[in-house]
Amino acid sequence: MTQTLPLAVSQPIRPAQQKQIVNLVRRAAKTEILPRFQNMATVQITTKSGPFDLVTEADTAAEAMIARGLARLFPGVLIVGEEAVSKTPKLRDQIAEQDLAFIVDPIDGTWNFANGLATFGVIISATRFGKPVFGLLYDAMNDDYVIADSSDDPARHVSARGTSRPIQVTQSKSFDMMSGYIHFSLLSKDEKEKMAPNLLPFAFTTSLRCSCHEYRLLSRGRVDFILSTMLNPWDHAAGVFICEKAGGVAKFLDGEEYNTARTQGQLLTAATQETWDALRDHFDIWGKDPN
Repeated sequence: MTQTLPLAVSQPIRPAQQKQIVNLVRRAAKTEILPRFQNMATVQITTKSGPFDLVTEADTAAEAMIARGLARLFPGVLIVGEEAVSKTPKLRDQIAEQDLAFIVDPIDGTWNFANGLATFGVIISATRFGKPVFGLLYDAMNDDYVIADSSDDPARHVSARGTSRPIQVTQSKSFDMMSGYIHFSLLSKDEKEKMAPNLLPFAFTTSLRCSCHEYRLLSRGRVDFILSTMLNPWDHAAGVFICEKAGGVAKFLDGEEYNTARTQGQLLTAATQETWDALRDHFDIWGKDPN
């Protein structure tokens, strides 16, 4: 029987609670996600906003299981899933109003998952009035994760065997040595034309179509930055928080701190303040008005 552990207002999500969240995500992966990987019929995959915005039976089943589990662990707390928001968009607006809310992306990287690519994961975050206080980026294929909470402990990577190690972002570099993720396909045509020349100085820029793994790599020092204009909180809240706890910097290009309440702008997460400052000046195609 699952034990319900009360959460005092403004207190960190305790280690015992974090363990229960991780175990819940693991069960959802084993029960609802992995059995369907590379094992779905076409009728089990549908679209939402467009032909590349996919949802599968695995997404909906995993989200339902995780939401039920979180509701048992944290009675009365707002739980917002990506698929629930696609049906009831107003749910997103409630996150920043709550003292505590959980945000669930049951399969981040659904396009990859639906097309048989193993670059996908599960993202769970907790926020207080829209500001992240807990983040989990879980790799279902390798059964490992990176995690951070609002205690004084740093972000850490936990292997499938349970070995836990602190993680840290990389150091500042020159542009020709930098690599990062830019969600170029999500830009407007005008933005793409302005942005394209700005990509030339870097060692490489790309997109994994999976925020879970992009933030995992940034938080562990494998890449230098992530720039996104699509501000879905299920994509960013956990990753931003984990990267900050690993020593990184995450802000909108106008300098505002991350909060789920914001729906427009450009979110830049970078390894160091020096890197963030240099990239902000470099990515100046939006000018002074970030919207």
